[in-house]
Parts: sequence; structure tokens; C-alpha cells
Amino acid sequence: MNYSISDAATRAGISIHTLHYYEREGLLHVARASSGHRRYTSDDLAWIGILTCLRETGMPIRTMREFAKLVQQDSSNIPERIQILEAHRLEVIEHLAALQHNLEHVEGKIGFYKKVLAQGKTQS
Repeated sequence: MNYSISDAATRAGISIHTLHYYEREGLLHVARASSGHRRYTSDDLAWIGILTCLRETGMPIRTMREFAKLVQQDSSNIPERIQILEAHRLEVIEHLAALQHNLEHVEGKIGFYKKVLAQGKTQS
């Protein structure tokens, strides 16, 4: 099945602007109908899902371009793809640990302020 750019953006949960950006950056190559309109396939949507995941987990656009270039080639470069993804995974794990630490700090502050409120109510 083929999708218009609007349908593809809706299905992928991203904006049309983001799809154009992915094309400009060489991350996505989309076929065009005889009318010149972009036509997205299910495979394109799956690839957009991967790009969205990489972007949302903080992969730099430069690294995304490198990964996309490898994917567009033959499968002889799978070790290089794995290397990129493993390096990214380590960065994501580090980011999650930092977020967990910060969440604990925020939860501590919430607990502190709740105690302050509880003490203020018992004193009045």
C-alpha cells in the first residue's frame, strides 16, 4: 500500500516538516508518483519508525546519516551498523541513569515540600 505524505506523517506520528527534513538529510528516499507527489510504502514507514526512535533517544543527525548510509548499502556492513547501535545504546543507558538520578532528586523535593505542608497544617 502507498501513502501520501500527510498519511505517512499521521501514521508515523511526526510532522510533514520532519519527513521533508529526513529527505533533505539523506535519511529517507521516497518514491514519487507520476504526478510528482511522494508515495510512502509500509517499508518506508518502518524505516521512519527507526529514525524516530534514534532521534528520540538522542542520536546526533550526523550519526543517523552514517547509519542510514550503511543501511542503504548491501548487508556486508552489518558489523558497522551494530557498532553504531551499540555505541548509541551505551549513550542511552548513561542518559537513563542520569534521568533516574534527577528523578530521585525531584521526588525528594516533593517529599520535603509535602512534609512542610503537613507540618504547617498541624501547627494551625
